[in-house]
Amino acid sequence: MNIITVFQRFPDHEACIEHLEKVRWGNSPACPSCGSERVGRKADGFRVGRWNCHKCHASFNVLAGTIFQKTKIDLQKWFLAISIILNAKKSVSSHQLSRDIDVSQPTAWYMGLRIRRAMTTHGDLLSGIVEADEAYIGGKPRKPNQRGGGDSEAAKRGRGTDKMAVIGAVERGGRVVAQPMDALDSASITAFLTGRVDRASLLMTDEYPGYRGIAKRMRHATIEHATRYVDGMVHTNTIEGFWALLKRAWYGSHHHYTRKHAGAYVAEACYKYSTRRLPDTFGAFIRQAVAV
Repeated sequence: MNIITVFQRFPDHEACIEHLEKVRWGNSPACPSCGSERVGRKADGFRVGRWNCHKCHASFNVLAGTIFQKTKIDLQKWFLAISIILNAKKSVSSHQLSRDIDVSQPTAWYMGLRIRRAMTTHGDLLSGIVEADEAYIGGKPRKPNQRGGGDSEAAKRGRGTDKMAVIGAVERGGRVVAQPMDALDSASITAFLTGRVDRASLLMTDEYPGYRGIAKRMRHATIEHATRYVDGMVHTNTIEGFWALLKRAWYGSHHHYTRKHAGAYVAEACYKYSTRRLPDTFGAFIRQAVAV
C-alpha cells in the first residue's frame, strides 16, 4: 500500500483506530489485561477509542501492547511511516522519514526502530533447499583499484576486520532468516542453523570450516568458491543476493547503526524479502503488529 492509498483510506486518527479495532478484535473486543469480553466504550469525547472492562475495571484502547502503545503521534503518521519503510527496497533513513511525515528526526528514528522490531518473525523452520552464508557489514566499500595491490589495509574486508558479522539462511524461492553474531565459530553457526532450518532440508554453504559441524545434523553440500561459484544446483547465489540488499541499505541509507540496534535493521531486510510476494504487505504487517 503506497502513501497515497494510506491518505485516502485513513484520513484521520479515528479512521486508523477503527481499522486497528477491526483487525485486532473483529466483532469481539476484549480487555488486554484480563481477556474478558465484558467491555463497553468509554464516554470520553476527547480520547478516541477508549474502552472500560466491566470485570477488572481497567480502561484501555486497541493500542495496548502494540508498537503504538502510549504514542502521542497521530496514527496516520504511523501508518505513513509503515508504508514508506515497507516500500523502500533499500530502507530509509530517519532523516528522510522525518521529512516525509513531518516529525523530528529523533521521533522518526524512534518510530522506525519500533516498526523494524515488530518485523522480527519466528515462523516455521526453513525447509527444502536452503542456502546459508555469512556477511560482514560496515566500513567503506572497497575501491576497485585496490584489488591485487595498493593499500592492503584499505582493501581488507570480511573476516579479520572489526565489521559486524551477520549469519543468514534462505529457502530458494522462499523466506530468509538472519541475525548479527558476536562470533562465527562452528558452535555458534551450528546453533543458529539447527534452530532455524528443518533437519530434512538440503543445506548448501561455501567451504568455510565453521559449517563442518552442521554436516552431522543434516544433509550438507559445499561449493568451493576458490574454484567456482556454481556447480550444478550447488551454489549460494540466493543468499548472496540478499546480502546485496542488506548492504545497499547500509551504504545508501543508514551509513551506520550500532550493534545494539543492528538486529532491528537486519529484521527489516528479512521481513521485506520474505514477504516480497504478498499482495498486501501493509495489511500483513498491521495484523502482525497487533497480534498480541
